[in-house]
Amino acid sequence: MGSEPLISAPLVELRDRSIYRVGDSDPAVWLIDDHELGGVLVNAPAYSEPLLEAIRALTKPAYLFLPSRLGVRDLGAWRAAGLETLAFEAEAPAIRAAGGEIDIAFNRKQRLSRTIDFLPMAGVTEGTCALRLKNLPGVVFFGPALAPGADGWPTLIANAEDHSFEARLFGALGVKDLKFAYAFCDRFDPASTQYGPDADQHIQARIEAVFDE
Repeated sequence: MGSEPLISAPLVELRDRSIYRVGDSDPAVWLIDDHELGGVLVNAPAYSEPLLEAIRALTKPAYLFLPSRLGVRDLGAWRAAGLETLAFEAEAPAIRAAGGEIDIAFNRKQRLSRTIDFLPMAGVTEGTCALRLKNLPGVVFFGPALAPGADGWPTLIANAEDHSFEARLFGALGVKDLKFAYAFCDRFDPASTQYGPDADQHIQARIEAVFDE
């Protein structure tokens, strides 16, 4: 049997960007090949020269977005390779405490580009934040804010280590009005995790069920 590829085949191919899974780490790492911005990593993979070259074979690596401190790994090496690190300003202190450096600590009003913005969803950690590809069909990277349920669709699952489950409930209310076809989070099992299409309908129904309990 051969080893797992460093980067998956495209999971989603859109008109102006493609989405890949990087390795099989926990938390999961995603690569957005944006035709305008270049490569955007979501969570940090373990650094290696072969992985960097594999990314460069697909796109020009430009940014590394951290949905939370849980995705910190080898940030110094990735920054030395030319990637700028991004995180919500409320999470930046925890990332620095975990040994990472943030180049851009953005606020609620900032965007990465005209069609990429951020959705603060505090609760798992103080500054947990999702990244959204706004232009339709739409994609959201929820980080640890959501996790696959028993049926594989991401939903709101309480964790004993949550910074504030009440804050998570409040943040989840905003998801109920979003339009997106695909969704990814920090947990991913290729055999069972669902990520789209029509992800918004499935996820919104499952979050509503949490509030009805």
